Amino acid sequence: MRITTNLFAAVGAVLTMASCGQNRPASVPQVEILTNDSIAYCESVLADGDRLLVCNFGTDELNPLNTEGKGYVLEWKDGTFRTLIPADGNLSGPKGTLIKDAHLFIADVGKMVVYNLDTLSQAPQVVPFPEGELFVNDMALAGDTLYVTVTNTGNIYSLDVSAPSKLDPQALTLYTNVPGANGIVLRDDVMYVASYPPDGVTTDKNVIYEIGDIRMPHPAPLTDRAGQYDGLALSGDGQRLYFTSWVNGEVGYWDFQNRSVQLLDLADVELSGPARIALCDGVLYIPDLPASRIVIVR
Repeated sequence: MRITTNLFAAVGAVLTMASCGQNRPASVPQVEILTNDSIAYCESVLADGDRLLVCNFGTDELNPLNTEGKGYVLEWKDGTFRTLIPADGNLSGPKGTLIKDAHLFIADVGKMVVYNLDTLSQAPQVVPFPEGELFVNDMALAGDTLYVTVTNTGNIYSLDVSAPSKLDPQALTLYTNVPGANGIVLRDDVMYVASYPPDGVTTDKNVIYEIGDIRMPHPAPLTDRAGQYDGLALSGDGQRLYFTSWVNGEVGYWDFQNRSVQLLDLADVELSGPARIALCDGVLYIPDLPASRIVIVR
């Protein structure tokens, strides 16, 4: 197994996982590249305590809507990769992930797959989405309500997950619609949704949207800056909304105080397709999907 780490702008610095919390200012900016033979088209990462979960398509070619059943989940902990969920035929294009009550929710092609982390040897639950809802993408949790985006239709669904071991697929309900709904996060009762054009043609509708009150879903553009937005993550203090965009491989953030966009300088690292990000303890984890690698920024 090959593990390669390249560090820019901070010779000899050591980057370790830590539990999620408030952002800590870094004394020296760092950009690190994490690669491994076991990574195969990693679309999303999830920071969970002292480990990082990495979802992989596992296919020979990049196809986010494949149905080959080769998807799997890696765990990176203490500088070592291991397979948490092997390619068991249930995952094909695993994307956004979320953990609630020891259950791992994974958005996949046309469905959501839910594993009990305490009994991974058991078959997972599968929640199928309505016909045509293929690009099931990301999710966010508000109490016992799970919100799930579908990029090809722009629909966002809600589901009661108060009992994760006994989900009712019939309770999946259409919540609202955002053009090209992709990454999604919540800040209190406010929802933010990234827009990605499923046909690859960027329009003025492909921006980051805000729903000011999740009880009354009326999406409105947060900014008029068009892009191919994918992942979203909030800083620990809630003052920055980090995003990725496939246009020029951008990573940046929306500053709520100044109401402006700032792009991150990743030194000499160029991203070909930054996808579902995770932000934990001041460390940003960016899966570069086409390159099968993870870029880590402190």
